Amino acid sequence: MSGSATGHDDRSVSDRLATAAANTEHAPALECVVVRYRDRPDRCTIAPRECTEDERLTNWLSADMAAVVDLDDAR
Repeated sequence: MSGSATGHDDRSVSDRLATAAANTEHAPALECVVVRYRDRPDRCTIAPRECTEDERLTNWLSADMAAVVDLDDAR
């Protein structure tokens, strides 16, 4: 990991994704939670499974379910 003076990974997103793709055996397990709404699109939130509750507040990604596709359909 390349780091800055603050200890954060300052590599570009594409560099970090390339590293993650090359190290799939060490990739974190992800957990997916879907929240269904009556009056707006359902939301899917993905976070690393091994996060503490405090870490989960900042280590997540959410998207409308309409934007989420099956991997086999995207190939």
